[in-house]
Amino acid sequence: MAVRVVGPMQWMVWPAVIAVAGTVILATPAQLFGLSLPEPILPLALAFAWPLIRPSVLAPLILLGLGLFLDIFWYAPLGLWPLSLLAVYGVVLAARSLLAGQDTRMLFAWYAACTILAFILAYMIISLMAGNAPSLLALFWQVLPTLALFPVAAWMIERFDDGDVRFR
Repeated sequence: MAVRVVGPMQWMVWPAVIAVAGTVILATPAQLFGLSLPEPILPLALAFAWPLIRPSVLAPLILLGLGLFLDIFWYAPLGLWPLSLLAVYGVVLAARSLLAGQDTRMLFAWYAACTILAFILAYMIISLMAGNAPSLLALFWQVLPTLALFPVAAWMIERFDDGDVRFR
């Protein structure tokens, strides 16, 4: 019987690198059928999946780095996306015992709620700092593709949950 060891490189580092690369690729000024490419918050799927896979000290540090990357890349106020990502991580970590072993539909409901929480938090911070509210339509067009990332989070949870027999 072979033992499959899954380390932090497989379930944390490579997905973080892919999220950064995906963010850069989707930010290119290309148009498809006259529409711009979507700009989802790719690390949000990681912030949802990582506490369900295995709580770790490294995950919040990587989310902090990913959030700072998003802030610098999109010229957002420093701390906006790290706070939003870590808020999602904290909520899911607190609800981990409730979410463990749940049906995919229930996980999607939680993912949608966490995504909306992150965007409401970001919307409120931007509104307070800018002195006026950002466009709700633009917010909607960023929330929608971020919600569409749920299959990535679900796949990661299925693939890496209990992947390392040392933690059973």
